[in-house]
Amino acid sequence: MSIKIEKTDKKNELKLEFTIEAEKFDEAMKKVYFKSAKYFNIPGFRKGKAPMQIVEKYYGDEIFYEDTFNEVVPSVYEKELKENNIDAVSRPDIDVKQIGKGQDLIFTAIVQTKPEVKLGKYKGIEIKKVEYNVSDDDINHELGHMQEKNARLITVEDREVQKDDITVIDFEGFVDGKAFEGGKAQNHELTIGSNTFIPGFEDQIIGMKQDEEKDIKVKFPDDYFSEDLKGKDAIFKVKLHEIKKRELPKLDDEFAKDVSEFDTLDELKNSIKEKLEEENKKRVKYETEDAAIKSVCDNVELDIPSGMIETEIDNMTREIEQRLAYQGMKLEQYIQMLGKSMEDFRKEYEEQAKVSVKSRLVLEAIIKEEKIEPTQEQINEKLKQMAEQYGKKEEELNKNEGFTNYIKESLKNEKVVEFIVENAKIK
Repeated sequence: MSIKIEKTDKKNELKLEFTIEAEKFDEAMKKVYFKSAKYFNIPGFRKGKAPMQIVEKYYGDEIFYEDTFNEVVPSVYEKELKENNIDAVSRPDIDVKQIGKGQDLIFTAIVQTKPEVKLGKYKGIEIKKVEYNVSDDDINHELGHMQEKNARLITVEDREVQKDDITVIDFEGFVDGKAFEGGKAQNHELTIGSNTFIPGFEDQIIGMKQDEEKDIKVKFPDDYFSEDLKGKDAIFKVKLHEIKKRELPKLDDEFAKDVSEFDTLDELKNSIKEKLEEENKKRVKYETEDAAIKSVCDNVELDIPSGMIETEIDNMTREIEQRLAYQGMKLEQYIQMLGKSMEDFRKEYEEQAKVSVKSRLVLEAIIKEEKIEPTQEQINEKLKQMAEQYGKKEEELNKNEGFTNYIKESLKNEKVVEFIVENAKIK
C-alpha cells in the first residue's frame, strides 16, 4: 500500500493517489464473491453454487469491481488519513485510474482540509452589556396567558359573530363551480382572527348569526402551495352552527389557588417574577456569549472550504427533516409548500452555516492556543449529570469512549466561551 500526497492549485485542498497491491484487491474480491454468490443464477448450476470464475465469465470480469472497491478502500482511506495527519473536511472526489483482477488498484482522492485559523484579538475585546429587567407588564402578560389557558368557553346566542369568537361551521369550497379536494369540512372550529384560513375568509364570517348560511368569495394567494388552486377565485358555501366566546377568570386570590400552589395573587406574582428573572439571566448569558464569539470571529482571517459549508447545511437539513417527521410531514412536501427547490432551500442556510463553521473553527483555535482542558472533576460532574438525565449508571457511561470524548469536547467549548467572556471588557 502506498500513497502520494500533493497540493492542488486550490487553497486547503490535497490530491491523494492511493495504490493498493493486486494481492490485497484479489483477496477482497474473493470475499465479495462469497458474500454475493447466493444471488447469482447461472444455467447448469444450482443458484448460488457457480464458481467465481464461471460467474466472471458469464457476467464479465468487472462484475465484482465496484463492490470490491467499496470493500477494500474505506478502511485504507481512513488509515492513511490518520497516519499522514490529514484532517479532511469534505467527501473525497474519487477518480479510479486502474482497477482489475491481478492488477494494483490505483485511484486518486481530492479532499479539502481544515483551514489554518489566524487568530486576531480575543482577549480584552469590547462588548456591550446586556441587561433585561422584569416589569409589571411582563408579569401581567404571563398572568394573561394563565387566564387564557383557564378560560371558559360560553355559547353565545343573542348576537352576531365578532372578532376573537370561536365559531363552529360547515363549509365546502368551489372553483369554477366544481368542488375541490380538501375544501370541505363539517363542525369545524374556527377562531376569528387566527388567520388560519385564506385571507378574507374569516373577515366575512364576522356579522353572521347562528344557523345562517352564506357564500364567501375569496381568492387563493398566488404563492399557495397547491398548483391547482394558487391565484384562483373560489366560493365557499358556509353554514354557521354555533358561536362561542372565551370568558376569562377574574384575577384574584381564588384564581391563584386554582392555577398554582399559592394562596394569594401576590404570591403568584412573586413566583412569576422569580421565574422571569431566571429566564432573563439565561438570556443575558446567551446573548453576551454570542456577542463575544461574534466579536472574536470578526478579528479572524479564515478561508472556509466549501465542503465544510455543505456538510453543515447537510446537518441543518437533517435536523429540519427530523422535526418535520414528528409533525408527520416530509421535507420534500414542506419545500414544495414553500414553492422552492431544494437548491433554493439549502442556499437560504448558507450564511448561517458559514457563521456556525467559522465560530467552531475559531473556538478550536483558541482552545489549542490557550491549552484549555477540563479537569477530571469537571468531567466526572458532567458524567454524573448525564447519567441522571439518561437514567444510566456513571460507570456504564464512563466505559463508552465515544461518550466521554463528547463530554470532554463539550466542556472545552463551555470553558473557552467562559474564557473569552471573562477576559472581555463589558461596557
